[in-house]
Amino acid sequence: MNLSGRELNFREPQVMAILNVTDDSFYAGSRNMEERAISERVVQAIEEGATIIDVGGYSTRPGAKDISLEEEWQRVERGLKCIRDISEDIAISVDTFRSGVVERAVALVGDIIVNDISAGEADAQMVDVVAHHKLPYIAMHMRGTPQTMQSMTQYEEGICESVCRYFTQRVEYLRQRGVNDIILDPGFGFAKSVEQNFELLGGLSSLSALGYPVLVGLSRKSMIYRALDITPEESLAGTVALNWEALRQGASILRVHDVREARQVIELYNRVKKQG
Repeated sequence: MNLSGRELNFREPQVMAILNVTDDSFYAGSRNMEERAISERVVQAIEEGATIIDVGGYSTRPGAKDISLEEEWQRVERGLKCIRDISEDIAISVDTFRSGVVERAVALVGDIIVNDISAGEADAQMVDVVAHHKLPYIAMHMRGTPQTMQSMTQYEEGICESVCRYFTQRVEYLRQRGVNDIILDPGFGFAKSVEQNFELLGGLSSLSALGYPVLVGLSRKSMIYRALDITPEESLAGTVALNWEALRQGASILRVHDVREARQVIELYNRVKKQG
C-alpha cells in the first residue's frame, strides 16, 4: 500500500502504536490529553519500533460517552501536530468513524490511514471521502455503537463465519465505491462476548484467507483481564500470548499499547517461522 510515496509493506508484521488523546480509555496508561504526555508517548513509540501511530480522540470502549465532532477533532488535531513535530516520516492512522475528521486530518498532515470502527456504516460520507483521497482504509467489524454494542452479541451463525461473511460483502461494496487499499479488523471486544472473542481468535486464519491484511487489536482488552480475573494494568503477558497466536494465524498488524513487547513478539515469531 502507498501512503504519500511511503510504501506500507505487510509482508512483514507491523506494529501500530495506540495514541489515545482521551481521558476515559479503558486502560488508564493510554490516556494522553496534554501535549507533553502526547509527545512523550510518540517519542517512546517510535524508539521502541512502531511503524504506524494510531491517533484517536473518541473513546470506543463499551459504554463510552458520545462527544461532538468538534471536540473529537480538537483532540485528534493535538495528536497529529505532536506527531509531525517529532517525525515527518512515521505513518499515521486516525481512529475515527467521522468523515469530517478525516477531511481535516488530510488538510493538516496529508495522506493518512483511516481506521474506522464502523467500516463506513456510521457516516454515509466516509467511504466517498476515503476513495476521493485514495487513502488506505481499515474496516472493522462491529454492531451498533460503542454505547450499544455489548447488547448485540447474538449471531445466527458462528462468529468466524459471520465476520467473514460480513467482510466479503463489505469489501465488495468498498471496492465498487473506489476504495482499493483495504485492511480488515475483526473487532475484538466490539459486539462480542469473551467466549466469542476467543472463538474468533481461534478461527482468525479464515479471515486472513480472504487475502487482505488483517489488523488485530487485542492489547489489554477485557477478553484477557476478565478471563484471568485481573485488571488491564496486569494484562501485558496475556496480550503478548494472544498476539503470538494472531501472528500464527496470519495477522499483519498488531495494534498495541506496549510497542517494545509487540516488536519482540514479532522478532521471535519470525525466528520460529524460519525454522518451519
